[in-house]
Amino acid sequence: MKKKDIRYAGFWVRFIASLLDTIILALPLGVVIYFLSDGAWFDFSAYSNQLSAALAGDVERALSNPVRTSFTWEMIFEVLSFVTIILFWKRFKGATPGKSIMKIKIVDAKTLGEISNSAAITRSLGYIVSMFTLMIGFLMVGFRDDKRGLHDLMADTIVIYED
Repeated sequence: MKKKDIRYAGFWVRFIASLLDTIILALPLGVVIYFLSDGAWFDFSAYSNQLSAALAGDVERALSNPVRTSFTWEMIFEVLSFVTIILFWKRFKGATPGKSIMKIKIVDAKTLGEISNSAAITRSLGYIVSMFTLMIGFLMVGFRDDKRGLHDLMADTIVIYED
């Protein structure tokens, strides 16, 4: 593919791909971690009570008892999610399941080839930076001509439609 023939993947197609990845990868992984932790990772009953109070309009009760989580199990989940995503990027040449379904992939911005392991790691860590900038790092995708988010700029990657 030549640089002039590139079709950049925009905000909404990438958003849908991320949503699909959450359903296909993160949700099953979360269920496994929850059961492995024997419920210690996340207090579902407290969350359910908090959600019920919020939906009933009782904001004070909803905010009075924060949901208890286990930092250890949360870190296990985050690390396993990180490893899973990188394995998919490497195995399926720049595409997680959601990206494959949406016919998009991550490539090196200069060569348009596969991304390196260091780029994959930088990009994954860049998601955290993109989030902590009040999501501006993700929203950049909607406003840039090359549709790159902060994490793409950090890792020197682009997301394009497959040939």
